[in-house]
Amino acid sequence: MLTLHLVRHGDTLQAAEGYFAGDIDPPLTDRGRAQAEAVGKVASRLDLAAVYVSPKLRARQTAEPILRECKLEPVVEDGLREIAYGAWEGRKESEIKVSDTDMYSAWSQDPALVSPPGGESAFAIAARALPCLVRARREHPNGNVMFVSHKATVRIMVCALLGVPLGRFRDRIACPTASLTTFEFGERGAMLLRLADVSHLA
Repeated sequence: MLTLHLVRHGDTLQAAEGYFAGDIDPPLTDRGRAQAEAVGKVASRLDLAAVYVSPKLRARQTAEPILRECKLEPVVEDGLREIAYGAWEGRKESEIKVSDTDMYSAWSQDPALVSPPGGESAFAIAARALPCLVRARREHPNGNVMFVSHKATVRIMVCALLGVPLGRFRDRIACPTASLTTFEFGERGAMLLRLADVSHLA
């Protein structure tokens, strides 16, 4: 059976300071690179068959130690990129709450259907991310596979696999930087084995 490991990228300056960073492409901080090395050590014990990676720089940098430890080449999947925040890109969430109160409130209440202005809804993200999972299951029906992705994208995939409404991805599923979430796929579907695990960072 397939075991899927979902990894959020390591720390960036924007992630640490509460900025919306989806389409913009910041690098990892020094702390983020250290987190990536820690994830690489975990990955070295998993006998990974494949590593699927978002094209964003922070995800590719997080994947570098994993790929090195496992002697694998990345499978770059555009569907694993982060939510597009549109007009909110590069701005602090705390600022958006004040400057765009009505739109922020509508998005917060139902991000499954409502998107940031010019950005993506949770349904739109699921529509591009879940086919990556279908591909991974088809290409690797057994063994371990790792996805290196982003906060919203990981949380939306977790909601979809658990049957949690997608509109609740922001307030039901934790996903700290460099965390690991693992599912095992059996005859009855996906079973959650660990969620938002950061014990490897200690």
